[in-house]
Amino acid sequence: MVFQKAITVPTRIHGDVHDLTDRVAKIVSESGIATGTVNVSVIGSTAAIGTIEFEPGLKKDLPEMLDRLIPPSRGYGHEQAWHDGNGHSHLQATLMGSSLTLPVSDGKLVNGTWQQIVLVELDVRPRTREIVVTINGD
Repeated sequence: MVFQKAITVPTRIHGDVHDLTDRVAKIVSESGIATGTVNVSVIGSTAAIGTIEFEPGLKKDLPEMLDRLIPPSRGYGHEQAWHDGNGHSHLQATLMGSSLTLPVSDGKLVNGTWQQIVLVELDVRPRTREIVVTINGD
């Protein structure tokens, strides 16, 4: 069986981190699927999905670390073509990834106590992000 539902999240700016865990857990519960997997996928090329302990320090550390690895710069080929200030956003999103798959057991999302599912906005402007949650299983 497959169950799918989309959720939307308004974001503010680069580095905005949102906890999706409760929303995903609710969709898993609604699905009626007891055992399987849940995939969480953001639509777009300048946002990412991951897991992290959702606490103020890490909410700050994660975007800062990404900016150290792939800093904002006008030197990227994307900037040379489009001049839109978000070449680093595309590269950071590619590094993190656009989706995540976790187990479902006994009709519940299986994640660690300090493991929350997060959306990370990496674009340089506010967006409304669509996240597709797909549960596969029995």
